[in-house]
Amino acid sequence: MRDVLNDVERWLAEGKRIALATVVARKGSAPRGVGATLAVTEGMDVSGSVSGGCVEPAVIEEGLRAIRTGKPKLLKFGISEEQNVERIGLSCGGEIEVFVERLGAAQTSLRALRNDIALVRAVIIAAPDMALVGQSCVIAAAEDEARSGITDETLRTVVLTRARELLSGGESHVEALATSAGDEARVYFDVSLPQPTLIIVGAGHISIPLSQLARVLGYHVTVIDARETFATPERLPEAHEILVEWPDEALARIPLTPSTAVAVLTHDDKFDVPALAVALRGGAGYVGAIGSHGTREKRNQRLREAGVIDEQIARIHGPIGLDIGAQTPEEIALAILAQIIATRKRQPVAEKLVAAGS
Repeated sequence: MRDVLNDVERWLAEGKRIALATVVARKGSAPRGVGATLAVTEGMDVSGSVSGGCVEPAVIEEGLRAIRTGKPKLLKFGISEEQNVERIGLSCGGEIEVFVERLGAAQTSLRALRNDIALVRAVIIAAPDMALVGQSCVIAAAEDEARSGITDETLRTVVLTRARELLSGGESHVEALATSAGDEARVYFDVSLPQPTLIIVGAGHISIPLSQLARVLGYHVTVIDARETFATPERLPEAHEILVEWPDEALARIPLTPSTAVAVLTHDDKFDVPALAVALRGGAGYVGAIGSHGTREKRNQRLREAGVIDEQIARIHGPIGLDIGAQTPEEIALAILAQIIATRKRQPVAEKLVAAGS
């Protein structure tokens, strides 16, 4: 819902009633992915998109119905060989499911979204017992208790467990879960994680394209280097923040969360070892360090001497980046960022990088 948040908050301040339509599942090719949102008011103000335009009229009509009746509805759109292409569907040939609901329980998510707090909202989108459809629960990282409107005790227990698991990292998706009656309900888990952060230790030649690529992909980029000559806005115009400090001292002040990636690119033990020790102890979701396998073994020994345990050392991705045969700084930056993304999304990845200077 982040993509329509500003408009939704403005409409609420104006006293308008609102419906939300969310892509909860996708099959094949489709213009928008799971989580894409469209918001519509009773006065036909529209924000966002669920399909790039091809099914919006039908979705808006259902949104207006949901505002009037308060009843949610799961919609399915797609084109098969049996369907006439002039009927409502996706010209790209894919299929999407869109859940339409009046903004009510979903409104409890707005504050956490505005504050960029990790949030999971689970909503029942289909069930044999229609009274369950639209019931939801919300769990935010900053709050001790979950808010749940799910009346089925068995389903509520399982949903809350899964939502808590997803709070530390995961993708929005649908699951079929058992109810107290022994049947299954389909539950959409809407996962909203904070903006990912990339902290680059070392303002060398790889840091320039790495900061550029990371910013394009929505990361908040911080570069740390104690060398004033390298750590300048002129060399790193895409970095949101440049800290001219010893890396370990700067990292000790920065909150490190599962959404934080730390890439240590200094290739100098007096920077690398203290910075890695802080990053590993601080809970960063990804920690990588440049250097050959031989360099890695020597660095690991120095980390042990600094009090870092083997379990923590094993979390270091090094040599850093995916093995794509990268050679240039731009290719190495791409390999590093690809590994960061794969780790964040918990996909299996290769751990080697064949690159000059690694």
